[in-house]
Amino acid sequence: MAKPKLKARSKSAPEAVKDARGISKTVMDSAQQIWLAGLGAFAKAQEEGSKLFEALVKEGTALDAKTRKFTEARMNEARGNVETTLGQVRERSQETWDKLEKVFEDRVSKALGRLGIPGQTELKALNARVDDLSREVKKLGGKPAATKRPAAKRAAK
Repeated sequence: MAKPKLKARSKSAPEAVKDARGISKTVMDSAQQIWLAGLGAFAKAQEEGSKLFEALVKEGTALDAKTRKFTEARMNEARGNVETTLGQVRERSQETWDKLEKVFEDRVSKALGRLGIPGQTELKALNARVDDLSREVKKLGGKPAATKRPAAKRAAK
């Protein structure tokens, strides 16, 4: 069976121009809508970007304050630990210095004793004895001994 051939329908020139103008208008309208959608997206992004920027600045400020507070607390804690340790070191060094001084005094005292030089306790006892004897002499009515003058030197001839 043979199929009947469809005859291609040809448009007239004025119809073709009319169709072309319609397509052109549709394309222009679509391009305009795409342009406006792009502008709207840009405006929305700019608006949201400003809001986002402000929110980020606010969060950054809060984080900075929190970090400073945390750091300050840790610094104060560390400073306290250092001061405590320093105090302990000072105390220990003072104790060590005192012990060293005592050892030095004992050794010097022993060395002076070996040389026959009286020590501090012996000198105190001797001073007390001299004071006692001076009081006894005063009670007995004695006058203090006169100091002797050195003999006059002879003149050279």
